[in-house]
Amino acid sequence: MIEIKRIDVAADCSAWDKYVLEHSSSSVFHMSGWGRSVHKSMGHDVYYLYAQKDGEICGILPLTHIKSRLFGNSLVSVAFSVGGGPLFDNQEALDKLDNEAKRIADELGVSAMEYRQMKRCHENWPIKAETYSTFRKELSADNEENMLAIPRKQRAMVRKGIKFGLTYDIDDNVDRLFHLYSTSVRNLGTPVFPKSLFKALKNEFKEDCEILTVSAPDGEAISSVMSFYFKNEIVPYYGGGGFSARSYAANDFMYWSVMEHAVSARGATLFDFGRSKNGTGAFSFKKNWGFEPTALEYEYYLREGDDIPEINPLNPKYQLMIKTWRKLPLPVANFLGPFIAKSLG
Repeated sequence: MIEIKRIDVAADCSAWDKYVLEHSSSSVFHMSGWGRSVHKSMGHDVYYLYAQKDGEICGILPLTHIKSRLFGNSLVSVAFSVGGGPLFDNQEALDKLDNEAKRIADELGVSAMEYRQMKRCHENWPIKAETYSTFRKELSADNEENMLAIPRKQRAMVRKGIKFGLTYDIDDNVDRLFHLYSTSVRNLGTPVFPKSLFKALKNEFKEDCEILTVSAPDGEAISSVMSFYFKNEIVPYYGGGGFSARSYAANDFMYWSVMEHAVSARGATLFDFGRSKNGTGAFSFKKNWGFEPTALEYEYYLREGDDIPEINPLNPKYQLMIKTWRKLPLPVANFLGPFIAKSLG
């Protein structure tokens, strides 16, 4: 008999994390530390459900409740990530997890529930497969082979950064990362997440959360990225650069340095470049590295209406907000941003 239970992410989650690490379809976003970081830094309620049979976990479903006047009321598996949908051993476990999630959705009065995953697991749920793609590629143990695997034009950009004399350091705090990341997202017209989220993630994942910061020859920090090690993968996630990053090819150098360092220091064998919106500059940038896109099949359980939520910068209704945000002074954007960004999910 399969039972559905809810785990307290502030308590002992070792059994949950063990299941995640052993499951073939899991990601870093399934780890209990992700939910704890979101709850601690932004106060969102999390509903971490698991299916249990004979005392053993046979499925999990991490849910985050996001309620906002601007962006609506929803459950997301899992918020502030690009993945984290249900993991399960069999259909019965998934069905029971779904039923409990629907009960919670009804109780909270959400309009929609979103499962973020690479491949759909419900034939009768609407999906959104045309918005995002992910980019993943195997790595060689030989970094010279990894360099030569980068297409010629993109490889030239990496070598350009090397010739400029760029260097990198592994930071033990989020200060330089947050400054560069917040500058980047302000320039894109996007509110920044609270600095407390970055601190919480670093505290939770410790050495498996690595911050690589690139400096110009004069010592100025010009780009930085927070990456996560998960099983055999390196997952660069939050990254950004200052105004001089483009002229130095700093972002090109940065991602190569993440790749090179992950192979040499940690033996990583897979590079997860994360998701990008189809048709955007970030999408093209990742393709230029020789990565092939794979569509993400996000699924939705719709309680109210028939329309899938479109909470992303491509939505025309947000264009005026984006244009206005780009003009804000950075201190103002950093003060106001977290109040809005924490509701984006």
